[in-house]
Amino acid sequence: MNRQAFESGPLADVDCHASEDRWMLVFVRDLRHPPEKVWAALTDPKQVRQWAPYDTDTDLDSVGDATLTMIDGDTRVDLPASVSRAEPPTLLEYTWGSDLLRWELAAIDAGTRLTLRHTIEDRESAAKVAAGWHICLVVAEHLLDGQPIGPIRGTDARTYGWDELRDAYAGKLAIAHG
Repeated sequence: MNRQAFESGPLADVDCHASEDRWMLVFVRDLRHPPEKVWAALTDPKQVRQWAPYDTDTDLDSVGDATLTMIDGDTRVDLPASVSRAEPPTLLEYTWGSDLLRWELAAIDAGTRLTLRHTIEDRESAAKVAAGWHICLVVAEHLLDGQPIGPIRGTDARTYGWDELRDAYAGKLAIAHG
């Protein structure tokens, strides 16, 4: 598949609720691949760089420190990360700067139900975060299918429907955006 034929597909199931003094975006998407294959895409640096908004300097499948480098065109920003839980192939939890990401993988008949619990600073950014993960996980599914299209991240995501996804997730989450 080439990027010109990129289709974002249906919206994921999402929710956003208070979590202590922050907010937790819950993003649920079914993938047509077994948990072991999805786990590798979430943790192996060679696969992560093909779909995620960042590169990682280490394999994320074990507890310890890492650096996740956010990429937007030629701009690269290193953010500290720390893997606090790695239970292959069902649970991965790590910090990303001030955010906390918890990836839960459950086997289903069709493959894997991926639940991402992304703890963020404010509720208003939840639709933007959901739109970003939506595009990343569509790209990840192509990678898992053996038809990689390369990462779509940063401002480049706007070319692939990020604005429309943000608006749709804002509606689904009842969040006003500017």
